[in-house]
Amino acid sequence: DVTRSAAELVEAVRHSSALKPSTEPLTESLLPAAVRGLRQVFEPVYGGWGRAPKFPNAPAIELLLRRRDDPNALEMATKTLDEMAAGGMYDLLGGGFHRYSVDDRWLVPHFEKMLYDNALLVPAYLHGWLVTGTQRYREIVEETVEYLLRELLLDEGGFASAQDADTDGVEGLTFTWTDEEGVPAELLEPFEHGRSIIRGDVPAELKERLFAERELRPKPQRDDKAIASWNGLALAALAEAGRRLERPEWVAAARDLGEFLLTTLSDDEGRLRRSYRAGRTSGAGFLDDYANVAHGLLELHVATGELRWLEEALRLARLAVELFGDEERGGFFLSPRDGEELVARTKELDDHPLPSGNSMLAHVLLRLGRIYGDDELERRAVSVFRLVRPALERAPASFGWSLCGLQLWLSTPREIAIVGGVHSEVARAALAPWQPETVVAIGPAESVPLLAGKTLVIGEPAVYVCERFTCAAPATTPAELLRV
Repeated sequence: DVTRSAAELVEAVRHSSALKPSTEPLTESLLPAAVRGLRQVFEPVYGGWGRAPKFPNAPAIELLLRRRDDPNALEMATKTLDEMAAGGMYDLLGGGFHRYSVDDRWLVPHFEKMLYDNALLVPAYLHGWLVTGTQRYREIVEETVEYLLRELLLDEGGFASAQDADTDGVEGLTFTWTDEEGVPAELLEPFEHGRSIIRGDVPAELKERLFAERELRPKPQRDDKAIASWNGLALAALAEAGRRLERPEWVAAARDLGEFLLTTLSDDEGRLRRSYRAGRTSGAGFLDDYANVAHGLLELHVATGELRWLEEALRLARLAVELFGDEERGGFFLSPRDGEELVARTKELDDHPLPSGNSMLAHVLLRLGRIYGDDELERRAVSVFRLVRPALERAPASFGWSLCGLQLWLSTPREIAIVGGVHSEVARAALAPWQPETVVAIGPAESVPLLAGKTLVIGEPAVYVCERFTCAAPATTPAELLRV
């Protein structure tokens, strides 16, 4: 029986790696079909998809926000964002999300806080704020970033993986309250052992007092291993949130994190390592490490205007194609071609609870392909969509980030080239809207095809709005930009 089970497992792994690309067309119709599929499994009372235990599905929310012109899509996204943050799974006092909810209400969580969940939910709420203007979403972004910087930031500049669920062997002890601790009864929901969870609208003064009291308690232990993949997601979150909310200290922390990833978490040949702890790295980087770090570096480039981060994103993306690419069937293997010999190299393709290395690298390659005019990068990206094409209709809740990438690929290529940094009025105006189907590069830089030949205009910073590298006249003021 053991032998048969092992053989079946090996065969299943081989089937995953041998998945053939679909010959069905990749058309715009897949996107509204995915929204309809998400509606079929949507939980209408408390949001999310499926029943308890409920995990946050940031990739699906990101897809729905990109389909915001569809009222069904926007309603599912905002309902889920609202309910997840009502209190319980979301820490109303200290910010940050616990790992998942054991009930349908997002009330009683497993109290562990994971870096990757929070790194994905920061952009989801940030984009929700940009789409809807809901101030509460912005507050959640601010509170969650502050949680990450306060509790998970390591001295070396990277972020720890998680904060444990238990304190002194008791789950949730730090985060729950008794009736005698000064919390209004209407804000308490029963948990266990005579303790309760705070849920509801907590006035600012009360929140400040309760948080100060909670800070005096013992805290859960921290898993201080820094994983490259999850830190790449945190880099993207910090950089974009810092830029959009005008928090230069967050952008500075993102820059430190970028340095950490490219030095401490890289070897002498510039290849990523999987993790770092207590002065030592461990293991060669996997596909998701390269994909997520490149994603974060692209956001850091847009936040700072510094060319180095764009160049490093391109280097890592091309290295990922070389190390992980499947020349025969398309897509990318999880482990590098020169890594430890396994029974079979596998491909991870589903996006729940976090984007797969395949879908994230596809998204990165599409952005870089449009900045560098590189059709081969785009071809590699599309090979991922062909592998998951049958699943996009059958299980959209598990392939949200692939669907985001597909929407980018199907959109009319639109590029913004900024010359003169990101702090001029015209650059800020160009970068203010949330336009996930538009790629951005900041120069000057003759080495970047999108930026080649583009200069300041009479010494003034300029923005060039382009479509397939055909650009309108440069704008040097926000008013001129509006006319483009």
